Formats: sequence, C-alpha cells, structure tokens
Amino acid sequence: MAEITAKTPWENSMGNIPMHLEYFDGSMFDMLRQASNSYPDNTAFDFMGRSTTYRKLLSQITTCAKALKALGVQEGDRVTIALPNCPQAIYLFYAVNLVGGIANMIHPLSAEKEIEFYINESESTTAITLDRFYHKFETIRVGTKLSTLIITNIADELPRPLKAGYMLTEGRKAKMPSNAPIVRWRDFMRLSRRCPNNCKVSRKSDDPAVILYSGGTTGSTKGIILTNRNFNALSRQVIATNPMFCPGDRMLAAMPLFHGFGLGVCIHSMLTHGGCCILVPRFTAKSYSKQITKSRCNFIAGVPTLFEAMLRLPNMDKADLSCLKGVFSGGDSLSAELKKKFDSFLSDHNASVRIREGYGTTETVTACCLTPAHIHKEGSIGLPFPDTYIKIVKPNTEIELPYGEEGEILLSGPTVMQEYMNCPEETARTLRRHADGLTWVYTGDLGTMDEEGFVYFKGRAKRMIVSSGYNIYPAHLENILDAHEAVQMSCVIGVPDPYKMQKVKAFIKLNTGYAPTEETKELIMAYCRKNIAKYAMPYDIEFRADMPKTLVGKVAYRQLEEEEAAKDQ
Repeated sequence: MAEITAKTPWENSMGNIPMHLEYFDGSMFDMLRQASNSYPDNTAFDFMGRSTTYRKLLSQITTCAKALKALGVQEGDRVTIALPNCPQAIYLFYAVNLVGGIANMIHPLSAEKEIEFYINESESTTAITLDRFYHKFETIRVGTKLSTLIITNIADELPRPLKAGYMLTEGRKAKMPSNAPIVRWRDFMRLSRRCPNNCKVSRKSDDPAVILYSGGTTGSTKGIILTNRNFNALSRQVIATNPMFCPGDRMLAAMPLFHGFGLGVCIHSMLTHGGCCILVPRFTAKSYSKQITKSRCNFIAGVPTLFEAMLRLPNMDKADLSCLKGVFSGGDSLSAELKKKFDSFLSDHNASVRIREGYGTTETVTACCLTPAHIHKEGSIGLPFPDTYIKIVKPNTEIELPYGEEGEILLSGPTVMQEYMNCPEETARTLRRHADGLTWVYTGDLGTMDEEGFVYFKGRAKRMIVSSGYNIYPAHLENILDAHEAVQMSCVIGVPDPYKMQKVKAFIKLNTGYAPTEETKELIMAYCRKNIAKYAMPYDIEFRADMPKTLVGKVAYRQLEEEEAAKDQ
C-alpha cells in the first residue's frame, strides 16, 4: 500500500516532507484568522488592480458575518453562494463559517431548475448572486424556501477608475425591477450595525462547513458535505508538498469557487498561509495568460484544455515565466504529448519548473495525489499527500491487488467527506470502513500503483464526460431530457473535441406525434437551456428511430460512441 512505500520518493524529491502532519484544530475562519494575525499587512488578494490586506479582509469578513446575523442566519443554516471569483464571494464564504453556517457553493451559470434543486436540497433560506442572474433566482423562488436574496455586482468591489467603464458595458446587461424583493450588497453590509455584539459561533473541526456538488459514482447530482477539518487538512497538505512556497507568493485563482480545486487549493490553502490570490472573475485562455505575466504569479493551476490553448497564444511568445514556482494540472488526464509540449514551452520561457499532474475527487475536497516537483514517471498522477492513503482493489470489493494490477482506486485520509447530503444509501456505498480501521472512498476510477507508491490513472468505471475540466454525468442529462414531453428515450455521450477534450451530444427517440425536424430540435434545445448548465449543454441532438440495446435491454451507449468515432476516421 502507498502508506508503506510513499515516504522515500517524497523525501528524495521534495526535501524531507513528512508522512504525517499536524493539523489545525478549529474552523476554517479560525485558521484564516491565525494567518491574518501573522501577516496583517500582506496582500490577501488582488482583484482587477485593487489589493486587499489580510487586516482589511478580516474586517470585511466580520462586517459580513454581522450582517448575516442581522438577517437571522443561525448556526447550521445553509447559505447559497452563486458568485464568480470576486471579493464578495471570499467575504461571504468565511463569514458564513464565522457565524456557524454552511456555505452551499453553486455555479452562477447554473440553469434555473438546477438552482432550484440546489436551494431545495440544501434547504437554503438565504442566497447571494450577481445582478445579472437575478431573474433565474426570482423565477424559481416560489418553489423554494428562499426568503432572502442578496444581490451584488462586480462593480461593487472594483477600483474607481474601472467602475464607470464596467457599468457602461457589463453592468448594462443586468436589469432588475426597482421594487425587486432583494437586499443590495451595500445595504446588506450596512445591516452589520444592527449586530454590535460578537457574532462568532464556536465550531469544531468535524462540524459541516461546505457543500459542493458532484455526481458521485451513480451520476445523479448529490451534495457533498465537507467539514472544517477537510479544508484545513487540505491546506496543510498542499503547502507541505510545495515547500518552495513562501508567505506573499501569488496564486492565480482562476479556477471557480464552486469547485474544490478553486476553493480548496487556489483560495483556502493560500489565505491560511499568508499567500496572495489573484482573483479572476471570468477568464479565457488569453486573459489567464496575461494575468500570469502581469501579476508575476508564482503558482498557477488549470485543466489540460487551458494549457493546450496557452500554447497557441501569440501574446505568450515573449513572456517571461521565470516567476513560476508551481504549475498544476487537474480535472482531467494530462496526455504525455501535452506534458512534453507544455514543459518545453515553460523551459523556452525561462521557467525552471515543469507541469505537475494531480488527482482527486470532490469527495476528498479535490486533489489528494500530486506529482513531486523533481520526479516524473510517465503516465503517473503522482504520490498520495501526507496522511492520505491509496490502495487498488478488485472493483467494489475489499480485495487488494498486487502492484501493477489494474483495479478500483480507493482513497482514505483527513479530507474524506462527511457524507452525501440526504443520500444515506449512496453514502454507505461510497464510504466503507475496512478491517484496517480506515474509512475508504470508492471512487469508481480505475488505476494501478507501482512499488514506489506512484499511482497511475487508467480510466473511469463510472460513466462520465469531462469537458474543459467540468465533470458531466450523462445519466443526469438523460433524466432531464426524458422529462420532456417530446422525448421517449435519450442517450448522452461524449464526443472527442480538440479543445474541450470532449463535448456533449444527445441521441433522442421521439414520442409519437413529434417529427424529427429542426423545429423539434430547437424546442428541445430551448428546454435544455432552462434546465442544463451552459458547460453541459449538448452541442447537437441527433434523432433516432430506435436506440441500440444491450442484451439486458439497456441503451448501448458504447455502440453510439463507436459509431460517432467512426465518422471521424
């Protein structure tokens, strides 16, 4: 097992990294406050040219927490945060933790029905989003218990020179009725005056703190309940496996906050160790690359499609990347060819580092395995973090397999989730206690391990599409499509794409009375736009008179994948 053999490679490559770490005993806010006390004048984050110190960050979080208390948010309440990477999201995330609440993190581009599901599933009565998404929330509000909707916009936290320009361009897109039943950001922050007393609620390490969403191994969307310990342990592990990090180092925080990678690695790990986050609310490969050089970032993280796009950008031709200390790839497999190309690109631009691949699941917040800085084995996703154990078993059993033999990847450690929200049966299938006394996550992913503890990802036992780093679950989309009156049966597959890696295609057998016309296709696509997030939208719908079937009568999705692949040959 990895816990027996992983010590030597880490020590040889990273300067004696311990197998075991001491972890902060307290809440996420408590850990952040400790860093703030140590580095009060360090820049905590930079947002479009406006810097905020740790002292100011702590002050804003406290103000925000008092405002939440004034609104009636109590210990254990769930607060939905549907924001891009902006200061308001940081303030709210830690303020919710400070008052003893649970942050329900969702994608701001989610479709209306998805938002309704997230709010109802979490039983949120308070939510915050941008003004441009107000109408989606207002549309579904009647079907939820949502009583307070806080509305902000990017301009609320912009430096003055940029604020006017933003309101003339992006700001004009957001139109709300003057009598909208909302609390605007500035009014919300003023509510703090109604709560003069200490608003802190004492929370323990094992108390639930965050809800993130994933399809698990079955593909149906589930809320993953994560604790203070989960995030604080990840923070220590990330820094321990990157001893080149120094307080004040700058991380390009472009990965979204509703994802464990962006929230756990790019934000919480940095802010609890005196680092600086360069917040990017909306990014393209071009704007991402510009920020790297403009802000002289020391650490960057992204998905393979992003790094692939950067190779083709003319603005990177003369870029000096000597500032980089760490480049991390996650969210999807990094091909050997892309790694070679990007490593060469880094070298040609004065960087002394190479891209490092990681692996993880939302059930363990995010990454729990990382390639060491100076040891690379082709095809490997690296070594488990300290105190994180990985073993390879015969799928869905406890039978451990020999080194080199392919099986299901199991994970155990301090970042393992508490449970799937409202899904006790699925929790029991995914979290299992073994005879070794450890609780293991059954990932549904396939892999091998070598004798030095290096792990190799081989594929997914579960059905999943990965598009631009987003996990998309066909079963979830099929449930949505099958609910449409025109659809008798559907099947969703991933089609290879040179930029996104995969894109979504839907095959549909229509109900009697509906013709396979462009009008029908547009009718279904319009329905999809209301019920499916942008990143998971089918790029095409193909109508079929019938679907291929397996011997047991299920739709043979692999046959459709093979037929689609044959078209490109």
